[in-house]
Amino acid sequence: MSDQDTNTSGGVWLLVLFGLVLMIIGLPLLYGGVQLIGLGGSWYYALAGAGIIVSGFLFALRRRAGFWLYIVIFLATVAWAFWEAGLNFWPLVPRLVAPAVLAVIALLLAPLFPSSHCGKRGPFALAGVLVLGLVATAAYAFQPHGVIRNTVAATEAPTPAAAASTTDWRHYGRTPAGTRYAPIAGITKDNVRDLKVAWTFRTGDVPAKGAEDQNTPLQVGDTVYTCSSKNIVNALNAETGEPRWKFDPKASAPLWQRCRGVSYYEPTADAAAPAATAVACAGRIVMTTIDARLIEIDAKTGQPCADFGQGGTVDLKQGMGEVKPGFYIQTSAPTVMRDLIMIGGWVWDNVETGEPSGAVRAFSAKTGELVWAWDLGNPAITKLPPEGQSYTRGTPNVWSTPSYDDALGLVYLPTGNATPDFFGAERSKAAEDYTASVVALDVATGRERWKFQTVHHDLWDYDLPSQPALYDVPDGKGSKVPALIQVTKRGQIFMLDRRDGKPIAEVQEKPVPQDGGAKEDFLSPTQPYSVGMPSIGDKPFTEASMWGATPLDQLYCRIGFKRLRYEGEFTPPGLTRSLQFPGYYGGMNWGSASIDEANGYLIVNDIRMPQFVVLLPRAVADNYGPSAAHDGLGTQLGTPYGALKNGFMSPLGVPCHQPPYGTISAIDLKSRQLVWQVPAGTLQDTGPLGMKTGLQIPVGMPSLGGPVTTAGGLVFYAGTQDYYLRAFDVATGEELWKGRLPVGAQATPMTYTSPESGRQFVVVSAGGARQSPDRGDYIVAYALPKAP
Repeated sequence: MSDQDTNTSGGVWLLVLFGLVLMIIGLPLLYGGVQLIGLGGSWYYALAGAGIIVSGFLFALRRRAGFWLYIVIFLATVAWAFWEAGLNFWPLVPRLVAPAVLAVIALLLAPLFPSSHCGKRGPFALAGVLVLGLVATAAYAFQPHGVIRNTVAATEAPTPAAAASTTDWRHYGRTPAGTRYAPIAGITKDNVRDLKVAWTFRTGDVPAKGAEDQNTPLQVGDTVYTCSSKNIVNALNAETGEPRWKFDPKASAPLWQRCRGVSYYEPTADAAAPAATAVACAGRIVMTTIDARLIEIDAKTGQPCADFGQGGTVDLKQGMGEVKPGFYIQTSAPTVMRDLIMIGGWVWDNVETGEPSGAVRAFSAKTGELVWAWDLGNPAITKLPPEGQSYTRGTPNVWSTPSYDDALGLVYLPTGNATPDFFGAERSKAAEDYTASVVALDVATGRERWKFQTVHHDLWDYDLPSQPALYDVPDGKGSKVPALIQVTKRGQIFMLDRRDGKPIAEVQEKPVPQDGGAKEDFLSPTQPYSVGMPSIGDKPFTEASMWGATPLDQLYCRIGFKRLRYEGEFTPPGLTRSLQFPGYYGGMNWGSASIDEANGYLIVNDIRMPQFVVLLPRAVADNYGPSAAHDGLGTQLGTPYGALKNGFMSPLGVPCHQPPYGTISAIDLKSRQLVWQVPAGTLQDTGPLGMKTGLQIPVGMPSLGGPVTTAGGLVFYAGTQDYYLRAFDVATGEELWKGRLPVGAQATPMTYTSPESGRQFVVVSAGGARQSPDRGDYIVAYALPKAP
């Protein structure tokens, strides 16, 4: 049989089939491309779609012109891709990979055209080159991209904000300063590769139905203390993980069940008290519950401390007025300072105005008696409100973790917003003045000493989610300044003098957008920017920032972007859909930052996940459905509008913007420069349409929880979407080790030296990555093998 016979029999169907494929691909490109042009977007997709349709038609007719037309389109696509995306790897993938695959097929089919005189050698050779390029691209995808490493001069010796007398992990951030730095170096850069699982404990409380395991355990002496999403506390042997006791407060809430930590209190012995009294509850675990109780239990036995409150319990609803189920929940660890326990609380955002008060209260750690209250709406109330009244409702709350400086006698509160988040015309002056602020209170009296606001008239849920970190920074004159470093959802990092709240790093008020908001509301003309510090993950989007696994879903995302109102991070929410980035998950969130006190490096992890927001008129919102905790509808009862918000995602369920979606970064606090930044996490345990890819491709995934630094020169982090605890070189960001977890984690790890063996342990609570269907109840401890 001749070549001509082959071309006119079997080969024809391959050409026709490929032509049909091209036309099927070209039609949505043309249709969507025309829409994109109408929205003022790129002409590429419409032109490419039209050309691919014509090319496909010619292929189906077995006209060689179809082949040459597609090759021209492919070459033009290559030029356009590099023009628009530069040499950045991930932006090039959806622009070039699928067209290159089609080009390979076109080249392989080229000899099948009738009367073809080109032979096979040339087209097959070119196809081979493209295949090698695709293979190289696939291999290169397994390398981290977008890595930043800058040369920064060595910093001078640091001065920790508060010297610790113990290496125990007794506070949520290890010390009241909240630096999450452990001055122990049993695990180093040289031996971290040998880390193994030392023990695993299962709490029996698997998070479900909106519950999350976000616990950072405590360690005091030879015991580790953990809490689960239902506030069940377990005491474990620090060396072996064997359980010592369990306390179940039988707590319940309809939503937002999580326990980020418990606290430890050691009373000063009363010399006049009988010996038996002095021994009882000599060390106390201080905990709160998701149904608003404050409880103290004996750290040795797990039994309630009878001399605290009513049989070990204080009712936190007292003075709060009406508290509907789920509207007032304690999620963060109590703040133990001197002989006081300070309590804030989470409120159910965006349901209605007049929700429970954001009042902060301090109780005697010995008796549970209320010592002081700070009600920002009525400073005259210093303890309980008058009979028949309540603390001022609807004021900004403190749902995250405060820090305190014992030497200055100040406690630092990161405040939230007055609910609801996305409409603020009816907020009080007090709410306006204190939203998204750092507020310093006198530890002994609860009276305000200073405040600093990071967002004015917040309509974006840009409240302060992170614990302030206290650290003394160089002043450039050979001395130190007591600083407070506050990371934010916006990716802004504020460095303040913690004595008076004045900025150490320059802050500028910059004009922000003023159009597109609700007519009944108003907007602040300016917002504060910390220009004296690097910002993380806040680069504004453009149409070219939109991404997808293929050109088709990238086009979908570009159309979606052009349909949204977007003028940067302060685009006002209004009656037409707007894009919010950074989103209300961050930037940085409740995991907070760590400071490597050996180098003066601030370590932060961030989330880069935009959302869309639209205000719904009251009649529409009332018929839409019930209020959700975060994504979905916020009814905002008591205002003219509900707020509908959700992630900006492609039809494949992946973010509509190019990676990374989360990073880990180091900032030198002396030079105030970015030292390094690396993508956080891989696609291994997630992927398009919710399917696990199994591929360790380090695109950088959304990250929750926080980092921990050690004197061994390491950063430990576990809050990625894949199921690993990782160790990074604090100087360079290089990943030195990773240990597989049974399920994902979204909690901050902790570390300690076991009194029994002298080994350093790293412990993480793994209950499931955020939005992962894989759930668990694991506490996993890693250590170096025992010496033989």
